[in-house]
Amino acid sequence: MIAHQTAAPTSWTMHALRAVVILHVVAFLFQAVTAGMLLSAPGGRALHTLSGGVLIVIGLLHLVVAILVWRPGGGSPRFIAVAALLLAFTVLAAILGMAGVKIAHLPLGVLLFGGGVAQLGRVLSWPGTA
Repeated sequence: MIAHQTAAPTSWTMHALRAVVILHVVAFLFQAVTAGMLLSAPGGRALHTLSGGVLIVIGLLHLVVAILVWRPGGGSPRFIAVAALLLAFTVLAAILGMAGVKIAHLPLGVLLFGGGVAQLGRVLSWPGTA
């Protein structure tokens, strides 16, 4: 008889969290690229707006997977807090961007990228995976 391993569910959820956080950081980087295109290319505004919407969806996915990792017996609840803050500030950045408040929108974008990279470092160094 094979013994039940409690680490197995944590392992697949942590792998999923790692994948979604990598995707989230890439999406933040792509958002910065489209911001540059917004200033230099005719279709830049539409692409920046579209990728901002995709970024919010990825942020929501990040939050859901972080909750799955945390469930009782799982990982750290701090993944949830960071995912929730990244999502909330992404929505705030989108609102500020649509309102044309660039003086707050741009630094918030930089902060979001840094927060995503910090979350990636935490997730990749978490010892809860095999």
